[in-house]
Amino acid sequence: MTRNEEIIKELEKNLMTFSQGSKTKNIGTVEKNSDGVIIASGLSLAFMGEQVEFENGEKGMILNLDEDHVSIILFEGGEDITEGDRVKTTGKILSIIGSEKLIGRIVSPLGEPLDGKAGIKSGKSMPLEKIAPGVIQREPVNIPLKTGIKLIDAIIPIGRGQRELIIGDRALGKTAIAVDAIINQKPQKNSKFNPVICIYVAIGQKQSTVAQVIEKLKEAGSMDYTIVVSATASDAVALQYLAPYAGVAIAEYFMEKGEDVLIIYDDLSKHAWAYRQISLVLKRPAGREAYPGDIFYLHSRLLERAVKLNKEFGGGSITALPIVETQANDISAYIPTNIISITDGQIYLQSDLFNAGIRPAVNIGSSVSRVGGAAQTSAIKFTSGKMKLELAQYRELAVFAQFGSELDQATLSQLERGKRMTEVLKQPQYQPLAESLQILSIWAVTSGLLDDIPVESVRKFESEYHNYMQRNNPEIVKTLSTGEKPSEETIKKMEKATGEFKKIFSL
Repeated sequence: MTRNEEIIKELEKNLMTFSQGSKTKNIGTVEKNSDGVIIASGLSLAFMGEQVEFENGEKGMILNLDEDHVSIILFEGGEDITEGDRVKTTGKILSIIGSEKLIGRIVSPLGEPLDGKAGIKSGKSMPLEKIAPGVIQREPVNIPLKTGIKLIDAIIPIGRGQRELIIGDRALGKTAIAVDAIINQKPQKNSKFNPVICIYVAIGQKQSTVAQVIEKLKEAGSMDYTIVVSATASDAVALQYLAPYAGVAIAEYFMEKGEDVLIIYDDLSKHAWAYRQISLVLKRPAGREAYPGDIFYLHSRLLERAVKLNKEFGGGSITALPIVETQANDISAYIPTNIISITDGQIYLQSDLFNAGIRPAVNIGSSVSRVGGAAQTSAIKFTSGKMKLELAQYRELAVFAQFGSELDQATLSQLERGKRMTEVLKQPQYQPLAESLQILSIWAVTSGLLDDIPVESVRKFESEYHNYMQRNNPEIVKTLSTGEKPSEETIKKMEKATGEFKKIFSL
């Protein structure tokens, strides 16, 4: 009897919780598998960007919706998926886990660990595709992001929340500038600015190149505040396409917490190639250089997510440094002009300068920062104010002087000072400088204090001058590091200290 009562109670319980609402699972059939793209039918409830799962466990994302079938890009090879296999929708859009535990890690665009450590399971789910913050949520760029490179911090300054393109031919030091910027974000004890979290996104790079960058960051102790998102040349083209969106989704997790983030996209040329490849396989109409019609939107929706939020929305920021590779110094090609028009300025590296030994090989005439000047500290703005003009004049005069005509004394002295300025702006790779030392170098050369130093001795003079000032005049270095405009008294002290150093400096 007891058994019967139990059965009745169980039936009553089930009847109470019975629902007539039918649960539907959208299951389709694979029609075709070609070049990492699956054509499937029967997924009538699918939506754009939805994640799907195949019966063998492989995953993909819907990128095309046609009348009677969908096109799915695969995250892995997909060799085992055959015609007639089942595929089901998940109802989820593609997302990545955002967490503090990501710092110091190397992950794929899907958030899977690539460094042999445990996967990150807990955290906030951040969508890869998201509409950028609107005008009301933003504020103007007003805090500097110091790269530690004299030329950039003085003449082409970058602010937090800015998008500054690094553009040039291959092997001119584009990645080196980006890595220097990451190394220079090492937290400083008495800094009045928030520390910066860095994200390096490798898109379509050789594995050996990515390994070199990671090794350099480890050597400099920069992996303590850096995340690497990697989709190398050997990875599925879908992962290369998703990599920058995964990087910026992680950046948004930290920005929402009020933190400042620096993100490097290395590089968006390869990203455009990956998207072109996918689009051609999806049979989308090809336009200029065989790129699809929405190639501009591909990058504009990505770079618009770099933002400086106002205090009401947390005050965080994302600074983007996209890298673009040109062919034969041609910045008028399709992808370079697209990204130049989206960003707030560009750092243009030229092969002629690189071959002449001027490194970083930045062409000052073609490089510009449209908003970074507002973020410069008063000290460096005061010091480097006339430098850009003098350098531009020097470049013009240098071309004119090649014709061998007789020059007056004023022109000759301008040429000599220009040579010394060019020499001072040279900087070794992976050796970012503190702002106070940058100010000392630039002030010394623009004030004419290096005019009597031979050009070939300028680098030696600068190195020993920095050591001398740090050792014998730490109060001057400390004053300059505050970012305040130097007072008349400070400048007199600097002149006196520099004069004393010149007496003991041996060529």
